[in-house]
Amino acid sequence: MKPIGISKSIQMADGRTITIETGRLAKQADGAVVVSMGKTMLLATVVTAKEAKEDVDFMPLSVDYKEKYAATGKFPGGFFKREGRPSDYEVLISRLVDRALRPLFPDDYHAETQVLINLISGENDVAPDAFAALAASAALAVSNIPFNGPISEARVAYINGEFVVNPNISALADAQLDLMVAATIDNIMMVEGESKEVSESIMLEALKIAHDAIKLQCQAQLDLAAMVEKANPKREYCHEVNDDNLRAAVNDFAYKPCYELALKGNPNKHERSDSFKAIRDSFIESLPEEEREAKTNLVKRYFHDVEKKAVRDAILNERIRLDGRKLDEIRPIWSEVDYLPSAHGSAIFTRGETQALVTVTLGSKLDMQTIDGAVFEGSSAFMLHYNFPGFSTGEVKRTMGVSRREVGHGNLAERALKVMVPSGEENPYTVRVVSDVLESNGSSSMASVCGGTLALMDAGVKIKKPVAGIAMGLITEGGQGKFAVLSDILGDEDHLGDMDFKVTGTKDGITACQMDIKVDGLSYQVLEQALEQARLGRLHILGEMAKTITEPRKDYKDHVPRIEKMMIDKEFIGAIIGPGGKIIQEMQRETNTTIVIEEQGNFGIIDIVSANKESIELAKARIRAIVAVPEVGEVYLGTVKNIQAFGAFVEILPGKDALLHISEIEWRRLETVESVLKVGDKIKVKLIGVDAKTGKMKLSRKVLIPRPENDDKA
Repeated sequence: MKPIGISKSIQMADGRTITIETGRLAKQADGAVVVSMGKTMLLATVVTAKEAKEDVDFMPLSVDYKEKYAATGKFPGGFFKREGRPSDYEVLISRLVDRALRPLFPDDYHAETQVLINLISGENDVAPDAFAALAASAALAVSNIPFNGPISEARVAYINGEFVVNPNISALADAQLDLMVAATIDNIMMVEGESKEVSESIMLEALKIAHDAIKLQCQAQLDLAAMVEKANPKREYCHEVNDDNLRAAVNDFAYKPCYELALKGNPNKHERSDSFKAIRDSFIESLPEEEREAKTNLVKRYFHDVEKKAVRDAILNERIRLDGRKLDEIRPIWSEVDYLPSAHGSAIFTRGETQALVTVTLGSKLDMQTIDGAVFEGSSAFMLHYNFPGFSTGEVKRTMGVSRREVGHGNLAERALKVMVPSGEENPYTVRVVSDVLESNGSSSMASVCGGTLALMDAGVKIKKPVAGIAMGLITEGGQGKFAVLSDILGDEDHLGDMDFKVTGTKDGITACQMDIKVDGLSYQVLEQALEQARLGRLHILGEMAKTITEPRKDYKDHVPRIEKMMIDKEFIGAIIGPGGKIIQEMQRETNTTIVIEEQGNFGIIDIVSANKESIELAKARIRAIVAVPEVGEVYLGTVKNIQAFGAFVEILPGKDALLHISEIEWRRLETVESVLKVGDKIKVKLIGVDAKTGKMKLSRKVLIPRPENDDKA
């Protein structure tokens, strides 16, 4: 008998309906829902371990978003024809959902928890990522897993002067702002997006509109959970063993020294860390020797809480930060371009203890990145990759594959810069930017943006305006209305603070942002101050960057491949390529160029790529010869291709042969063609006629030779 599910519908402002259903699929999971809108369907499941593992004092949460190619009737690419490792797009969606969910689990809940979200049916013009967090949160809501949600996500776009919630993919092409927002009913939790130099006021308005839509989706989850028996009540658990006396002793011993240490303002990250650890170790040494081993882990946990409170209190009370800066002060900046002589473009950007070495490589259309997802497909001519090795923080770290963090930070920097990189004739290149983080103490993704701008200008890419990025932090005192907005945060300030708000942009507006909020009740007043402080900080950083380079190079470096375009009638494309690509391959080999042909309408657009100008000119001449139309009366330097008794066939243009009759070779009468010509000879000939019916061409050599004076024959 087919099971009957429990469902709840959400009516969107534009008339579309979102449905959440549970009770029919994946019933052995702790929680499972199907979220659907139109033909788009996502299955989300959540499972948690019965107990926490021993000595685990954090939330071991994993979130994975996966698109099934069958969802849109496609085959996976590659040899094995099955879904493989997650694409960058899937990793980014997984990170978005993870960042929204993670802060809302109870601090003392440490059981391993896995959230899986699968796209099981999709539509070509509907972006499923806008519903992934809703599906994950709904699966938690209908389970008995403790969770301080629900949450949901909404995409807000600013299109032609209007805000649109969850627009179709095609509509985003005209969007000035594309923002993804996650929130509970009461508070915004996470923001990420890109824009075309929008103002801070538009950004704030988009947050409010997104939150209004999210509130409806959260309420629907609460209503659905109320109808599910196993969701009420939530499970009981005990994942922490505490010692209140020890907690109090750590606080009494460590709070004041930590507070005083925070006020010393040491800009050296490792020295600060060692100083705080020395306070902790002093307390451990003060314990009776027989108790130390048993209590060390608890002391470390309690000391972290004391250190966090002391540092936060010092910033709120004294308005001085861990490294001695004022709240809105930016760390010292230095930068350099053209550092790597063989790279097409390079830059070093250093801000405090954060440093990025950024390179730019320019390529042809053949280097474009192919995007082949279940829903999104196409190609990209601009990409930015971010690498974060262990030595950048003084740590030993195994070199594995690209981490999710590296994918996420690279994507943020890419979104920040791509709107300022021109396309078309202004920039015929495929552009790859690589940021290698050499030192890290906060805001390495923002250093990648700044270094990326400098490296692009060093490469000669005609970016529209320089882009800079800054990471903002926040310290609040719950219920007191007291807060401090921090510009250009340190890694410690990110870890101990309540907000990590990265904002990138030009002097005229925002190009990308990413925000994670770890505190309830963040007001729009605080966000407004953070955005304005970020704008001023961004302008300061742009000024520092301008001390190194102010505009792109006038020309590319000598070793950068040049790209020259040609346009031909599309009927000649086949002639240039040749049978099995024979002609174009031969042309590339002989001219030492790369030739790319693309059909657009009635024309063929040809890109000729080489670092050598003479090679490009040689290739252009070869192509012109192929597409040239022979004209009667023109003289050609031809090649004898074939000899017959009645004459010779001469190639006057690539692929175009014409007959040179034996009577047109010389003024004198010839017995044989071979007496004058042989295959391979280069001879000058004149085109004297074209048969109107057959198109066959007739040549003459003798008309180019002086006629003998004693020759009376015509």
